[in-house]
Amino acid sequence: GAPFERGLNILKPFHLSEVNSPLTRAQCSNLPSKIKAKVPISVAEYMREVLTNPVTGYYVQNDMLGPDGDFITSPEICQIFGELLGIWCLSEWMGAGKPSHFQLVEFGLGRGSLANDILRVFSQLRGALGGAAVSVHLVEVSSKLSQAQALTRDQSQVWAREDEPVYRQGTTTAGLPISWYRNLDDVPRGIIEKHELTKKGWREVMVDIDQDEPGKLRFVIVPAPTLASTQLIQVNEVRRLVEVCPEGGVIVQQLANRIAEDGGAALIADYGHGGTKTDMFRVNHGLHDVIASPGSADLTADVDFSYLRKMARATVACMGPVSQRDFLQNMGIETRLQVLLRNCADPSIKAELIQGYDMLTNPQKMGERFQFFTMLNQSPHQTRA
Repeated sequence: GAPFERGLNILKPFHLSEVNSPLTRAQCSNLPSKIKAKVPISVAEYMREVLTNPVTGYYVQNDMLGPDGDFITSPEICQIFGELLGIWCLSEWMGAGKPSHFQLVEFGLGRGSLANDILRVFSQLRGALGGAAVSVHLVEVSSKLSQAQALTRDQSQVWAREDEPVYRQGTTTAGLPISWYRNLDDVPRGIIEKHELTKKGWREVMVDIDQDEPGKLRFVIVPAPTLASTQLIQVNEVRRLVEVCPEGGVIVQQLANRIAEDGGAALIADYGHGGTKTDMFRVNHGLHDVIASPGSADLTADVDFSYLRKMARATVACMGPVSQRDFLQNMGIETRLQVLLRNCADPSIKAELIQGYDMLTNPQKMGERFQFFTMLNQSPHQTRA
């Protein structure tokens, strides 16, 4: 109504408002009408629409991975990464008392390199698994990526209807059952919001249509508190600009509840920080133009692990975040590298292993920027080795 429209007239431009975006892509032509309907939309809604729209989403339409994509994942850089995480999974399973059922659940698995490496470790150490019933559960929103993942490990696939919880099923080359889901809730028993501190308190930053140039987008600060700005900001927050991912918090709470009720452990790895950084929302991993040409590039932000800890600490034991360098060194990456080098006669493969090790552990590369965060069952019945 009119009162709300008058409220919009006093929206202040965000401090990066000069980064206006011409809506030139036909696939994102519905953004203006969506914004007009909600006046304006949150940064989280903007990201969700641009990235995961089932028809026009960037993740649905594009291959984001590899040298020609938006990023290369750690498992694609060096096989040792996945091998060490496979050892971590086995160690946690043993520490939990070797339960008879072993579910390997992975979120956002790219081309599936990590799961492949972990399953190879399981195959090599199958004696340690004994008679445990191992099953693989992959949470993947992109049907296109799920096809690539299936081709790398399946002997057969059985399609389910698109609206079914399990939209793809099959078996691995080792004969393990494997299933694809779009949500953690569907796994059997499985985006950011921006806030700025103003003179009147915390206010949410949203995406709106530029009133002077209706064909462009801009960031605005809403004049009154929103549910997000009152519920998501920690009481002792000292930063002036905070980015949190509410959906990430929901997923972490779901994982924490599963771990508390059924046992197990979760390992979360991503570019992130312990609650110290600000304004990390970016396009194609560059810190600028986040609303330029929506739908033409990947949008991302570093994970605020302090927010995830807050969401989970009442339910499970939380550890980290620690740097990828520290995690991999504690897992024995240097020892594994030396073993592979001794057993390798090909100079080019040796060079690739050394280069991959450097990329993963060098503080100037991924060694410090990539962080690891763990959630563990704190029940006395789940003992750890």
